[in-house]
Amino acid sequence: PYVEAGLTTFDMADHYGSAEVVAGTFREAWGEERPAELLTKWVPRPGPVSRDDVRAAVERSLERLRSESLDLLQFHAWSYPDPRWLDCLLWLQELKEEGLIGHLGLTNFDTAHLRMVLHSGIEVVSNQVCYSLVDRRPRAGMEALCAEHGVGILAYGSVAGGFLTERWLGRPDPAIDDLESWSRMKYRRFIDQAGGWEPFQALLEAVGEVARKHGVSMANVACRHVLDRPGVAGIIVGAHLGRTDHLDDNLRIFDLELDDEDRIRIERAMAELDPVPGDCGDEYRKPPYLTAAGDLSHHIEEFPPPYEEREGADGRGRVLTGTYWEETAGFSRAVRVGDTIRVSGTTATHGDRPIGGSDPVSQTHFVLDKIEGAILSLGGRMEDVVRTRVYLDETTDWETVARVHGARLAGARPANTMVRAGL
Repeated sequence: PYVEAGLTTFDMADHYGSAEVVAGTFREAWGEERPAELLTKWVPRPGPVSRDDVRAAVERSLERLRSESLDLLQFHAWSYPDPRWLDCLLWLQELKEEGLIGHLGLTNFDTAHLRMVLHSGIEVVSNQVCYSLVDRRPRAGMEALCAEHGVGILAYGSVAGGFLTERWLGRPDPAIDDLESWSRMKYRRFIDQAGGWEPFQALLEAVGEVARKHGVSMANVACRHVLDRPGVAGIIVGAHLGRTDHLDDNLRIFDLELDDEDRIRIERAMAELDPVPGDCGDEYRKPPYLTAAGDLSHHIEEFPPPYEEREGADGRGRVLTGTYWEETAGFSRAVRVGDTIRVSGTTATHGDRPIGGSDPVSQTHFVLDKIEGAILSLGGRMEDVVRTRVYLDETTDWETVARVHGARLAGARPANTMVRAGL
């Protein structure tokens, strides 16, 4: 019924139970008569990964989806300081060029690392992130970046697990443990981060007023408001096989037009909410973990260190990141002696590949990712850093680089020197 109604794009993942198999069965039986776009994801576990592993994952999805090429494969990275996420994307780019992937996308990437991917020449067309009247993080920079580079935002969580509906308008504050679904437990945490139940009820009242004015559901209004944002290419609304009770209601979104008065009313209510902290996808990488469980226990078991620590006979711990000059010049990326870690200077290179193109923002973020990965591998944290030195090739980049340094090391506030090196 969804395809017949004109809803022809379906989002799934390699770990969503049998979703790919069900979609592939539909495609095999009805694909020519009722074509549909089947979007899937690859979410590898943290740790070692090879080119063969990447190919095997893609071929597994191809087999399940009964397809010769994936319409859109969306990639998720758990930890940016572990550069294996870049290896995965570079190998996926190869498979795209081979024809096994039609389009390559991302899911839950933050603005800095989407920018890094784009400036590194990896061809991505979308980034799937949480976006709703409660969670406005994409406005901080993601919208502008996506609009600049022609990347579509695919927004999920636009009805906040069903909280942005008539069911919860005027209802008393529910205890998170009394909620009947994982989705509601997850989005209740977003509501708490945004200021709690009282300002959320004020938002529901505003959405309800607009919905009654247009004769539509509150979910329609919540979805339309997100769809109208710059850079948003589509929203992802949950569906259950065998249930069509929301089908007609969802179709009304396409006929709904919000006017300036509607938007002002909604935006005023949104302004009373606290901003959800961080950037897109941070809820899967750092506290507060805005998941159903409040942590990552239902997603992954552990984070292996980004680099292998090598213990020397002298008791020193060392890590290498695999660059040409580490071997040629005979140095380690970082060395631990006792409880002190010293990190060598580095550039924005991964192996023999430059990362970030000519963009100083992306270069600086990757350099700091590499440094953080080395520190983590030796048991430290970025918050432990006490001294940094930054060497610039172009003096005109000083403020851009300084702002990235400030964003990444705000929790440490190390002593710092910035030098025009001209190397």
